[in-house]
Amino acid sequence: MNNRILRLLPGATLLAMLGPVVAGLIGVLLPAFGWMPALGMTQLTTDAFADLFAWPGLARASYLSVFVGLAATLFALTVVVMVCACWQGTRAFNWLERVLSPLLSLPHATAAFALAFLIAPSGWIVRLVSPWITGWDSPPDVLVLNDPMGLSLTLGLIVKEIPFLILMTLAALNQINAGPTIRAARSMGYSRHIAWLKLIFPRVYMQIRLPVYVVLAYSMTVVDVATILGPTTPPTLSVQILDWLSDPTLMRHSIAAAGAVWQLGLVAGVLFTWRASERIVASLGTRWIEKGTRGRDSGSLRMLAFALGGGSAFIIGLGLAVLTIWSFAGLWTFPDALPQKFTFKNWERHLPALRDTATETLQIAACASLISLTLSIGCLEAEHRFNLRMRRYSWWLLYIPLIVPQVSFLPGLQMLFLQLGATSGTKAVICAHIVFVLPYVFLSLGDPFRNWDERFATVGASLGHGPDTTLWRLRLPMLLRPILTATAVGFAVSIGQYLPTLLTGGGRVTTLTTEAVALASGSDRRAIGAYGLALTASAMLPFALATLLPRAMWRNRRGLAHG
Repeated sequence: MNNRILRLLPGATLLAMLGPVVAGLIGVLLPAFGWMPALGMTQLTTDAFADLFAWPGLARASYLSVFVGLAATLFALTVVVMVCACWQGTRAFNWLERVLSPLLSLPHATAAFALAFLIAPSGWIVRLVSPWITGWDSPPDVLVLNDPMGLSLTLGLIVKEIPFLILMTLAALNQINAGPTIRAARSMGYSRHIAWLKLIFPRVYMQIRLPVYVVLAYSMTVVDVATILGPTTPPTLSVQILDWLSDPTLMRHSIAAAGAVWQLGLVAGVLFTWRASERIVASLGTRWIEKGTRGRDSGSLRMLAFALGGGSAFIIGLGLAVLTIWSFAGLWTFPDALPQKFTFKNWERHLPALRDTATETLQIAACASLISLTLSIGCLEAEHRFNLRMRRYSWWLLYIPLIVPQVSFLPGLQMLFLQLGATSGTKAVICAHIVFVLPYVFLSLGDPFRNWDERFATVGASLGHGPDTTLWRLRLPMLLRPILTATAVGFAVSIGQYLPTLLTGGGRVTTLTTEAVALASGSDRRAIGAYGLALTASAMLPFALATLLPRAMWRNRRGLAHG
């Protein structure tokens, strides 16, 4: 690999990742202040903000965004801390990790549908207890989904973000070596959870702070989950912005741009408040630690923590089972718990469209993932050869595409593509997906790449092989499993992208996610079941290959099979 190209690669990667974000933000700011030359608007004004503030639903939509974001993040983080504090280092914790890990690849839209099929008034939970307990022969007239408080939306985000935060916490724990610290604290009389909270949590939180910010920003601005589970009158602010963008009256786009700027300000304000709260909690926590409270092991607290952590996997798993049943369901009337018959007609009806959509989805995911993987390997190799180090600001740069709300810069990116003469289509969608896939692929591959045993490179050099031979013939083959896992992560992230596909594709690119979310406005549960399962299979298949391929390829070299 040419060293000159390798030196340029980190900068080029940052440009590919952050350039669209910066360009998109500029593309949103200008229309928000009245600059839309295509419509003959070339004077800077604040009329769009005046129109935005005149919209009667703004206060409620803004409140919903803030409430849902804070509630989902706080609850998910609390559950993760409880699970780790009470169970880390036990067999039950290892089991929980194995159960929750596959859920990380599940697209948010699928998790939302799984939850909706369970808790809807005609959902499976009500069917299981009707009519023998409830006495209901028809679905109750209760607004559970799309409730005005946003509780269903909050619950959907909680069950999906718990696996993400647990896996981020596990990665942080691997760098801390918590076991000896906990054992030393236990020998001094501290209970398990108090020892973990006082000695491990402060160090873990330093590692997972940015992922927590990602969860907070995402929960405040998510569109696909809010479309499925969120309130409608008014909707969350991000959904309303998309509605304005979809309006055929182009004048509405300036209000959408003003709304996007307002949404960005809300996220920045909440993140600033969260950061300030961290300092307050740290100060209070320091005083609590200095008191030396040792506490007692609580069986009820441990069971509650396990139930909450396992409940996330149970809810999604049960919801996926109901999706599967609906996809094969014939006649299924309320309150029957199961269909009167099963049939393949649903799949036969949707299979041609599913095949075409799944093919396009996987093609986009493959391109975005492979480009992201190539850039990530190049950056990590440059880091190794030129002794570069990730500094604090580098981590912030890596997380910026995940923290800046999608709805705040993707409309501007769409306008930029149009002004550059680039027609909306698959290539534009791939470029947009790379912005979000690249950080996850880099984060997934970074630690295995850096922790590779350098003694193999020394042996290679002693045999006369240069850095290129070491990379292609030693490091990459030995890292096959982490590379395939990072690629699978890229696939899952790309497949789950809704807003980037919808906006940069100009409505002409359809993926399984956009089709599934579009079905949410209808009442065809069989179609939703079929698309939901196809979406799940598309996201999980690469992970299965990442597990099986190294075993098959290195079946005669046991050490290589595990990376």
